[in-house]
Amino acid sequence: MKFLDQAKIYIRSGEGGAGAVSFRREKFIPYGGPDGGNGGRGGHVIVECVDGLNTLIDFRYAQHFKAKRGMHGMGRDRTGADAEDMIIRVPVGTEVLEDDQETLIADMTRVGQRVVLAKGGEGGYGNSHFKTSTNRAPRRADPGGEAKEKWIWLRLKLIADAGLIGLPNAGKSTFLAAVSRAKPKIADYPFTTLNPQLGVVRLGEETEFVLADIPGLIEGAHEGAGLGDRFLGHIERCAVLLHLIDGTADDVAGHYRTIRAELEAYDPRLAEKPEILALNKIDALTKPEITMKRKALKKVSGREPMLLSGVSGEGRDAVLHALLEVIATWRAAEKEDAERKAQAIVLP
Repeated sequence: MKFLDQAKIYIRSGEGGAGAVSFRREKFIPYGGPDGGNGGRGGHVIVECVDGLNTLIDFRYAQHFKAKRGMHGMGRDRTGADAEDMIIRVPVGTEVLEDDQETLIADMTRVGQRVVLAKGGEGGYGNSHFKTSTNRAPRRADPGGEAKEKWIWLRLKLIADAGLIGLPNAGKSTFLAAVSRAKPKIADYPFTTLNPQLGVVRLGEETEFVLADIPGLIEGAHEGAGLGDRFLGHIERCAVLLHLIDGTADDVAGHYRTIRAELEAYDPRLAEKPEILALNKIDALTKPEITMKRKALKKVSGREPMLLSGVSGEGRDAVLHALLEVIATWRAAEKEDAERKAQAIVLP
């Protein structure tokens, strides 16, 4: 299945049904009076977060979503039926944006979450609604409410606990394949990863977290170089970033500065996320080379990098436990914040 992480769609709610003008015409009832019923409500356009989806590919082939109008009112005080709502189903992590691609309408982060994007028009009143003691035979009926329409953007940001970043050929796909059941494409040339990949990392029987691998960045990605920085949005929700440095590169410090500069250019908040730095591919290095490059990374980053080999597995468990420690702290803070918000709700 192809991966699509953004789509532009058109939505239109349903018009309300018109009210009816009607009068009773029954035998032996000389003064029948008005009996026109109200119109039904037009359908809403609702976005719903569902399980089982991980791409917006469906919206490549269907861009228009229109709800139906409500039924008109009828005589004998019969109210028109409300129209069915138009449900737009999206994967977890989808943002709904206005046409300017900046104004956030809704952030769909949990299964079952629903947001009304466009309300259907209200049904119009029939003439029986306007009957009074002085106006016994009103001939007025209101039309249904107008529909609402607009273009919106859907942008998918994957839900992951940790994100993999680094230059092309830093060994991200190899590491993801080694620690999870994900099967990303692995080759000895740059940009083998063209779409974000997710893998579930299990440590023990009950402990697990989701790891996201995004296509490699290069210098100038924020200006569109390489694959650009469009996939960086998929690690915005991560609790921690694992920054892999290709140990076989000549200038490991330069590689580190390149990625950090691209994160800062994309979003300073992303650059402020907790980061674990790892010198990868140490299986291809001699001990003196490891020592030299480790010192270079420590000097440029201000912290001690971890040593890792995605191929041989050396240092892999230490890196995973370091990630898990940050994720556990983040999950505890998120749970505490959710409980605090729940307690702040004042019930009527």
